Amino acid sequence: MKRPYKFLTFAMIFGAMSAMTSCGDYLDKQPSNELTEDKTLGSWSMFEYFHNDTYNFLLHGANRLNGSWLDAATDLAETSFATGGTRTTFNIGNYYGGGGAAELSGTWESRYRAIRKCNRVINQMDQVPNDITKTPEQEARDRAIMRAEARTFRAYFYWELFLRFGPLPIVTEVLDPTEDMITPYSKRPTLKEYVVDFILKELEESEADLLPYEDAWSANRIGRLSQPMNRALVSRIKLYMASPRFAAESGITWQDAADAAASFIRDFGGNFGLFAEANIDPAENYANAVLRTQYTGNNNEVIFFRNDVTIGWAGISQDTPVGEGGSGGNCPSQNLVDMYDMADGSSPFAQYDATGAPVYTSGTLTPAINPESGYDEASMWENRDPRLRATVLYQGVAWGTTRENSTIDVRPGMADNPTGNANSTPTGYYMRKYIPASILSSNHSGTAYRLWTIIRYAEILMNYAEAMNELNGPCPQVYEMLDMVRHRAGITGSVADRADLAGKDAMRNFIHKERTVEFAFEEHRSWDVRRWNVAVEALSRPIYGVNVAMDGTISRKKAQDRVFEQHMYLYPIPEGEIWKTGLENNPGW
Repeated sequence: MKRPYKFLTFAMIFGAMSAMTSCGDYLDKQPSNELTEDKTLGSWSMFEYFHNDTYNFLLHGANRLNGSWLDAATDLAETSFATGGTRTTFNIGNYYGGGGAAELSGTWESRYRAIRKCNRVINQMDQVPNDITKTPEQEARDRAIMRAEARTFRAYFYWELFLRFGPLPIVTEVLDPTEDMITPYSKRPTLKEYVVDFILKELEESEADLLPYEDAWSANRIGRLSQPMNRALVSRIKLYMASPRFAAESGITWQDAADAAASFIRDFGGNFGLFAEANIDPAENYANAVLRTQYTGNNNEVIFFRNDVTIGWAGISQDTPVGEGGSGGNCPSQNLVDMYDMADGSSPFAQYDATGAPVYTSGTLTPAINPESGYDEASMWENRDPRLRATVLYQGVAWGTTRENSTIDVRPGMADNPTGNANSTPTGYYMRKYIPASILSSNHSGTAYRLWTIIRYAEILMNYAEAMNELNGPCPQVYEMLDMVRHRAGITGSVADRADLAGKDAMRNFIHKERTVEFAFEEHRSWDVRRWNVAVEALSRPIYGVNVAMDGTISRKKAQDRVFEQHMYLYPIPEGEIWKTGLENNPGW
């Protein structure tokens, strides 16, 4: 029986391609939506165009959800303007809202389009004529590289679907829309079948044929899939699979996760490191760890990233303080600010929970203070972890070029909190991280790269620290990894000297906090709290902020209530796909 219209997604039938633009000698290719199938398979050069377009399917996190960031769907931030996608969807428990479509249903559609492209490369490559300009050996090597890239991409796109929807039917062939396509793909696999037996197997089998570091990091190939990228992705996935939410079904252990991170450090640690230029403010080094790559600034920390063209004022205006002429945008929360340690490495607060957040005193908005830290509510931003000022714009900090004194001023009626401006920060903070300051120069006429980092070396170190703590509790390897990440940012003192981190549970909560701080606004928090099985605790907690009075007095406030229930660990499968496929929706939807 033929069912030409009932299918996983219509985009898979027609194979429509993204028309986004990348930069760089290797990735700046003609989008394949301009090519017919005959032309695509007619020559090796056209087939390369078709394959290289897959890089355009790597997501960029900035303003991706109708102007908002995914971390604004977590406890780290709140979008200031009313039309922000997270405000009208995630924040109020509305997982079918159009404002969040780019994440809630758009990822389903675009990931399956990308997977279909990968399937075409893998399955149709043998139909493409040889390139007569190459030797047989070079021809064979190029085909092996392309096939390995397509397998790695396909595994990554299936992983992105898994994070949002759980295990889904795995399609590895190019399906014919005139045939009955649903019957073989209507049953959802187990977690082990999907992640361990397919995704990890694909990655591990394809690594050897990918470009090695020496070739992939040459000037004209920066950003191309490589053996280090593949191995780094394996480290991330094994850490997730060893985590409380997945371990029982996956069979992946903390030892497996530790071994995966250790293998990257062993084999590629000589090529990568934590970005730190000499004689530079540590906070600036931390900020540049995501703004630069080897392609745009000799940054050896970034392993896997989305390559994009330069941007100007229009690219950052949505997330720039209103006093600078921007729209406010992704406004950090006091919840996030409270997670930063003191600059000497001590904890400002007495206790932290498994979400990484300090424990707030019952009936108040303030955590119990650690008196030995020197923390003072009246000057809460002083002497803090330098990553705070590299991530968050707060009262009095220098920023911008058009405002008086070029400092943030969120006092009532002042530049960044003017009366009647609906886009003024609801939390008392604005975003600093991922915003190239050079764009603000010369009356906002500057330009800069803002490439999207998917995996950087700090994650590998943090993966190893987390897995080793789960295996052995606090130990020298855990201390070493954490100190490397913290000292790069300018924090003094060693984690090993902290008496409050002597046990595995306390160190676990500390590592959860450190991951949150280090990777704020890099799309980690949403998935970390889920894999730790603490998403309800983290994401249903109110968003806190601050008010700053005209005399400079700081007071805490509740900025927004949030909704997150157990069934929201997974997104609902888009309604149109349920109708077309007959797939069972996720529990609770």
